[in-house]
Amino acid sequence: MRRRRLFVLLGAVLAVAAAVAFAVSAAGGVVGSAAETATAYFRSWEDGDVAAMSRLVDRPPEDFRAWHEAMGGALGVERLRLEPGKVRSTGEETAEVPFHGVRELEELGEWPFDATLRLVVRDRRWKVDWRPDTLHPLLTDGRTFHVVEVFRPPAELVTSEGAKIPQNNYAEAYLQPLRDLQEEPEPGYALVLRTPGEPEKELLSAVPDGDVQRTTLSRPVQAAAARALDGRADTAIVAIRPSTGEILAVADRLKDNYSAFKDTFPPGSTFKVVTAAALLRAGLDPAAQVACPGTYTIPFHRAFRNDGEVARGTLSFLDAFAYSCNTTFVKESIDRLAVPDLPETAARWGFGRALPTGVGGFCGTVEQTDDPDLRGANAIGQGSVVASPLCMATVAAAVQSGTWRVPRLVPAEAAADIDGAGSGPVELDQGVVAGLRQMMRAVVDHGTAAGAGLPADLSGKTGTAEVPGGAPHAWFIGYRGDLAFSVFVKHGGAGSTGALPIARRFLNGL
Repeated sequence: MRRRRLFVLLGAVLAVAAAVAFAVSAAGGVVGSAAETATAYFRSWEDGDVAAMSRLVDRPPEDFRAWHEAMGGALGVERLRLEPGKVRSTGEETAEVPFHGVRELEELGEWPFDATLRLVVRDRRWKVDWRPDTLHPLLTDGRTFHVVEVFRPPAELVTSEGAKIPQNNYAEAYLQPLRDLQEEPEPGYALVLRTPGEPEKELLSAVPDGDVQRTTLSRPVQAAAARALDGRADTAIVAIRPSTGEILAVADRLKDNYSAFKDTFPPGSTFKVVTAAALLRAGLDPAAQVACPGTYTIPFHRAFRNDGEVARGTLSFLDAFAYSCNTTFVKESIDRLAVPDLPETAARWGFGRALPTGVGGFCGTVEQTDDPDLRGANAIGQGSVVASPLCMATVAAAVQSGTWRVPRLVPAEAAADIDGAGSGPVELDQGVVAGLRQMMRAVVDHGTAAGAGLPADLSGKTGTAEVPGGAPHAWFIGYRGDLAFSVFVKHGGAGSTGALPIARRFLNGL
């Protein structure tokens, strides 16, 4: 009985062995299929199960896990999606599966790729014939991938139109402080391929867009101002939009670190705009008849003279302004203005104020004094009167608009954040402004700026400021449409010969 059971059991084992042998034989001696191995490998790869993948690989290299870690966590891969194609036979015991993959990188988003999974029969089983380019087709010849930080450039300063600021603009001393105030840019990231002996190649990047910071500069006005100063040293032009106070141009070639915004100089006869405003306010009409002798002596005090001691006899106050009669302005100021009148008028026109442009600025000063000699000198922009080129541009702008406004080089909110809010607009006496417009127009029509080749619709005022130890400073201020400006030439001589040619070149370049 026991022998019979033994024969039955042996028969069953032999039957199973025969069935297995038949199955293996029927499959050419290979257990399983290439498709089954590929499916299992792709599933384990998507799951991040490196151990299971390794068991499906034919003789996996020692750095198999390291390669997958380098292509996973080290690159910030949050998810891997694989889309296998159809298994293709490449030989009796080899096959391949083309596939599409997408790695989702934490810092860079989706990174798609296409590669091939190769398979081979080893020990009668289908195995993955793995090599680094299975992970990505570029991983050959020692190449590696890396995610690196990259920084966008600092915010670019642009004109009010959003255009690049012209080169050789003579405005860098005013633009650089704005760049220095910018916050450190946030980093971005890039995926790079490194090949031994070659420069790294960027494959994918996510860098914050470079910001732009608009200034108030106008590209055509800035370009015209800069070109007007080519070949001219110790000179500055400041242009302003009267309706807003926006600085449209600043071209500064002043030597020795002088600034057209912050440094002050005697403004000479351009200050007669302010003195005329005080006299008009005191009741002197533009048409009123006044004397313009070659010299005038304040009773018991000093004498003042016109340029060349030219005497013009009796003429209108408007023409005395047009011809820049020093003697008229000294006499009328002493006779008609109280001691505080001129400094108070100057204060309404910006003097004594900081100018929060976004890069700082200062207008100028006028000393209040009861000394007749100093009062007379102040009336013609000498004595204690000093002003910056920026300040005198705001004076011209205020005549054009009827309102004195704080000038600014950046949008109002940015200027307030940097320099403080400053003072608000100052509405001026419209009767006074109307008189000044007539008088400044007369300067170009038949006065000291006549025949200089300036545009016919320009209004302005020349200035020659005497300074000790050197040639006079040359000035010209003016406005045309919604543009006001000042031209200053340090030690440039008379305003009509030193500043007017530069103003003409500037205006003709617009």
